[in-house]
Amino acid sequence: MPRSILSKETKKRVKEYKNADIVVGIPSYNNSRTIAHVIKAVSAGLAKHFAQYRCVIVNSDGGSNDGTLDIVKDTVVEDFSAILIEHPRYPVHKIVTPYHGIPGKGSAFHTIFEIASRLEAKACAVVDSDLRSITPEWVEGLLEPVVSHGFDFVAPLYQRHKYDGTITNSIVYPLTRALYGKRIRQPIGGEFGISKNLVSHFLKDKEIYTTDVARFGIDIWMTTTAVASGFKVCQSFLGAKIHDHKDPGADLSSMMVQVAGSVFNLMERYYAIWARVTHSDAVPEFGFKFEVSTDPVKVNLERMVEGFNQGISDLSTVWEKFLSPDVLTQLRKLAKSNILEFRFPKKLWVRIIYEFALAYHKSVISRHHILGSLTPLYLGRTAAFVNENLESTSVEVENEIERLCLEFEKQKPYFLSHFEKERL
Repeated sequence: MPRSILSKETKKRVKEYKNADIVVGIPSYNNSRTIAHVIKAVSAGLAKHFAQYRCVIVNSDGGSNDGTLDIVKDTVVEDFSAILIEHPRYPVHKIVTPYHGIPGKGSAFHTIFEIASRLEAKACAVVDSDLRSITPEWVEGLLEPVVSHGFDFVAPLYQRHKYDGTITNSIVYPLTRALYGKRIRQPIGGEFGISKNLVSHFLKDKEIYTTDVARFGIDIWMTTTAVASGFKVCQSFLGAKIHDHKDPGADLSSMMVQVAGSVFNLMERYYAIWARVTHSDAVPEFGFKFEVSTDPVKVNLERMVEGFNQGISDLSTVWEKFLSPDVLTQLRKLAKSNILEFRFPKKLWVRIIYEFALAYHKSVISRHHILGSLTPLYLGRTAAFVNENLESTSVEVENEIERLCLEFEKQKPYFLSHFEKERL
């Protein structure tokens, strides 16, 4: 067996359990406010829906110093009858372990996957530790398609506030859908169900956990790898996702660089796959869809537009190295708009993303600088999205995102033709 990333103590705990049917992993770092609720929901979900299976919860922690680990160890579901659950046939066990490697979610997942593999689990799920809306039914939604229907990868399907998940909505979802041809709405959602075979596949790529994937890129790597490698994928409706929101105009630079960089890197790896894809298809869905309320997301429109305008002032000489002249001309015109009338056409945005991907592919300048210079353009596109959808319903916003996806698919031949020229 390859060198283990698990500590001696963790390997000893795993050996004591010998094997398990289901493993649910919860990565954490200073999540003392929310993790007790997550642990209780997962424990109740396993007891309610998978009582006949041997289940283990794995908390993979990144060095919390706020009492998170103590809360995990002490949290139990005290009264199963209160949630209409008979006494489970098997107790739900917990393994609490630090992870090793680059600080971030990917290293935590690496630990969870190795434990699931050593326990020979039939199915594995991962859920974020900052969730406030998780219920026991989420566990069923993520695991049932794997356990009972033969799927290898279950992506989440949420109802989110219209200003939440803007990186997903404006870049990651439409781009990965256009490239790989699968309409997985939340490719970086945070909660996934995974089969035994796919866990083994994820563990084969040891080097990936030493890259930026180990920080912010693990979700899109998992989704893309599952699709591109031909595994059976689906998505499951979980209801509302309510977690610790961030203003889409703030604190995004490092996340933007690492997520976009992961997407662009995966393009290089799976070129032979996505180059053959000419359209997108829906994937099977599980769960009963219903309308749910979501927490509001505050946005600072003025700061986003100012960030865009500052980018036009400071970065035009950088963009001149890889953006088309007509694109630059349009961007400079946008900088003259006032805040409330600020608009950023879909066609222009898609062209920009594809030209950034080409610049990254060619390494026309430092790839890190290419990715970093995307942030002010993202702020501009997000500001326009806010302006255009101030009064829009969730259905109307989803229709708007669908139109953006179709524009990505429409412009894919332009991107493919230029990408192929660089490979000749």
